[in-house]
Amino acid sequence: MSCCSEEISQEMWSEVDSVIERHRETPGALITVLREAQDVVGWFPQALIEYIAKGMNIPASDVFGVVSFYSLFSLTPKGRNSIKVCTGTACYVKGAREVIGRISGEYGIAEGETTEDRRFDLEGVRCVGACGLAPAMVINGDVHGDVTADSVLKILEKYS
Repeated sequence: MSCCSEEISQEMWSEVDSVIERHRETPGALITVLREAQDVVGWFPQALIEYIAKGMNIPASDVFGVVSFYSLFSLTPKGRNSIKVCTGTACYVKGAREVIGRISGEYGIAEGETTEDRRFDLEGVRCVGACGLAPAMVINGDVHGDVTADSVLKILEKYS
């Protein structure tokens, strides 16, 4: 199969084809297919939802229902760099909200949004498992501890 969308390159479509082909005959594999497809494309534009539905031979409404239900999946484009600021108790008490506020003010995005240039997306998460480093922030898997509203912009400069 092949499809078209300005958001998705031909190479990405080919990788999605491989994902579908590997899992098409496996009962209950939709979440696995969606997870792997999101790893390839980064999010779920409507064209991708319809493409997966056709490839898995299930209604697009079922695919959309799963994508929209689970927070693991995104219906909006993500940035090249995903910022996750811990808002758990320890981080919250030590200033996580101020860190989020500084990022929002500097880059013009709220939690759950992506910058127009897709450099960053911002998410407040309940816990990153680094309470001893509170407030903690994770960018693309890199853990940053003792982050403050004053230090966060310097940290973000390292990510293009």
